[in-house]
Formats: sequence, C-alpha cells, structure tokens
Amino acid sequence: MADLSNDFAGIRSPNPFWLASAPPTDKQYNVERAFKAGWGGVVWKTLGEDPPIVNATSRYGAVTYNGVRVAGLNNIELITDRPLEVNLQEIKAVKRAWPDRAMIVSLMVPCEEHYWIDILKRVEETEADGVELNFGCPHGMSERGMGSAVGQVPDYVEMVTRWVKQHSRMPCIVKLTPNITNILGPARAAKRGGADAVSLINTIQSMVGVDLDLMAPMPTVDGYGTHGGYCGPAVKPIALRMVGEIARDPDCAGLAISGIGGVSSWREAAEFIAMGAGNVQVCTAAMTHGFKIVEDMKSGLANWMDDKGHRTTADFRRAAVPRFVNWEDLNLNHAIVATIDQDLCIQCGKCYIACEDTSHQSIAASRTPDGRRRYEIIEEECVGCNLCMHVCPVDDCITMHPLATGQDKLTWKHHPNNPMRAVKEAAE
Repeated sequence: MADLSNDFAGIRSPNPFWLASAPPTDKQYNVERAFKAGWGGVVWKTLGEDPPIVNATSRYGAVTYNGVRVAGLNNIELITDRPLEVNLQEIKAVKRAWPDRAMIVSLMVPCEEHYWIDILKRVEETEADGVELNFGCPHGMSERGMGSAVGQVPDYVEMVTRWVKQHSRMPCIVKLTPNITNILGPARAAKRGGADAVSLINTIQSMVGVDLDLMAPMPTVDGYGTHGGYCGPAVKPIALRMVGEIARDPDCAGLAISGIGGVSSWREAAEFIAMGAGNVQVCTAAMTHGFKIVEDMKSGLANWMDDKGHRTTADFRRAAVPRFVNWEDLNLNHAIVATIDQDLCIQCGKCYIACEDTSHQSIAASRTPDGRRRYEIIEEECVGCNLCMHVCPVDDCITMHPLATGQDKLTWKHHPNNPMRAVKEAAE
C-alpha cells in the first residue's frame, strides 16, 4: 500500500496535500474543517503588521470556458484583514489540537529588519512548523512595496530571507512570483539567503474581462476595476514549467519545492511531484468544490502509486526532470503520424477543418457509397503536429504513431544547418 506521509524541508505531514495561503486558511474555523476533511497541512493566510488590512468588495472574477465554471479565478483580495493577535492565538490553538498536521504561517511585512524580527518572534510562540514569505502577491500589497514588489528583485529576496534565517528557528519557505521574466533569479536568491524551500507559483497579474455595460474591468468595485491575481486550472502549465526550471537548475540544488497552481486532482499532484515538487498546495479547487475533494486526491494518488509500484512519493519525485530539456536537445529525426479510427469517428469534420485551414492539409475528405463523410490521414503530408488529435471530440479516435525513419538521433545542437555549430566546434 502506498504511504502518503510527507517530509517537506523537515516539516512532516500525513500526506502531501496542503491548503495554500488564501481565504480557506483565514481562520480557525476553516482550518479545523480542513483538517477534519483530511488535509495534510495548511499555510495560514498571510499575516502582516497591525492595523488590519481593509479589503474591497467585490473581490473575485472568473473565467468560464466552454461551460467549465471557474477555469481561472481572479482575485483582488489582500492579506488577512483580521487582527494579528487573533490570528496568532488561533494558530496556536489549532496546532496544539492537530499536532500531526503541518502548520505554516505566511508572512508579509515591510522590508525593514525590525519588522521581521518582531513578527517572527510572535509566530514562533504559536509553535507553528514553519513560515512562508509572501513575495508574490501582485496587487494591493505590491503598491506598498511588499508582495511581488519584493519577489521581482532578487537582492530583496535574498536580504529578507537571510533576516528570517538569522532570527528564527523555523524552516523558511519563500513563495515566488510568476510575474517575472526568469524565475531562476529569485529562486537562486532565496537559496543564497538560506531558504529551506520555495513555493510557486503565486498568482499571475491579470484582468479576466471587461463589463461592457459599465466599461470597467471585472470584478468591479463601485463602477471601477483593477488588475488582480489569476489562479486555478488555467495557470497549471505556467506553474509546472517554472517548477521544472528550478528543479533542473544546478544552482537551486537542495531547495525543496512546493508546487502551486491549478492542482485540482491527484493527477496534477503527481505531475508536480514528478517535475520536482516535494508536496503541493491547493486553493482554487477547494474554493470551488469544498474541502472534501482531498479525499479523492489522496485515494487517487495512492491507487496510482500502487499501480505503478511506488511506495512513497519520493519514489517518483523528480522522475520527469531528466527528460525536461531545451528545444535544441530534442531529436529532430523522430517522426510520428496521425491515425483515425474509423469505428470511433463521428464524421464531425473538426480535424479536417483544423488541418485544412490552419495546418498542413494532410487530411483527405471523401464520401462513402452510402453518403457518409470519411476522413483519412495523408501520411506523406502529415508532420505529426497533434492538432487533429487535440480538436477531435472523441477520446482515442485520433492517435499518433511513430514512424521508423532509420535515422540516428539528431538534435539542433549538432544539426549541419545550425550556424552556431561551426562556431562552437571552432572554439573547442
């Protein structure tokens, strides 16, 4: 049987599923309901210095796509608007009641050392397991010189991380912003500062739409709108790539990674772990489906691990990292072609339209003797781009199959048409 117990940067929890710092972790009532439902840990919603934050209403905007509600969620909510002392008392009470669960406290205060010394001392008194430094919030707090305003400057990331490690016994997780050209800059800075781990991604600066009656960005507040932070299933591809970049970077070796961004099921969790994450954090899925989704996440992951022969998540952690390469390392002699299963085909023509109008004109359309439409792949024209497979509404109707080329592996690095190849060889 799979063992889901988790050790992340020295912080133990019964499973790798944590709730991210967000509205679901804003108070004792929510967190205790989460622990009863089976979550392995929580990152308490970001604490700051008193006086409390003042939030606006409304706070959320969502993207609905092809009938899927909340394919992406945008929020303009700030850090906790509850008094600091109340939060600290509740954190201490919950940790004592649930000693086996991971209790991480998210923090955001100004970039002055005395602020960090003060709040770290108060958090340590709660007996929490660790702190997460919120260097990612892209709205409201960034305008005050915190959040992503810090996360976008590696020197600041390193400086504050070093303060935290100097003045605290607790493991330190640095939460990174995706609103940056190269995620490796702040990740490396976090390591230089002594961080035990990084978590990513925080939300993406965004605007989900415009109210065409009010002519204002959504969500609107008294007729006006602003940019917010984007999360949910739509951001998973961005998050997964950034996690992989850190996992394969030699300068980040030894940093534990907490994967965040679009985790809605056990499958996304397994993907993040395979790409180097030590655990995952969940927010949007819990907000749209409730805390009990963790039951399916745990059972699904355990069943998959049993099927694959993995006893612990460590058995497949980073398994995909060696195969995450740059484009110039791909085999250009590898060839695949599409095949259409005529028994499954419903003759909708979506594959033909997509290929004929926008791709390589490699699907032939004809009529059968009884007048039915028929679509077939023209193999000599097919470049194996996968577009037809993706637009087909029937699972496994169009599949991709390898062709035997009889050619050895050839990458762009060693391709005769690569102008940099001769330069590199001459230098060597």
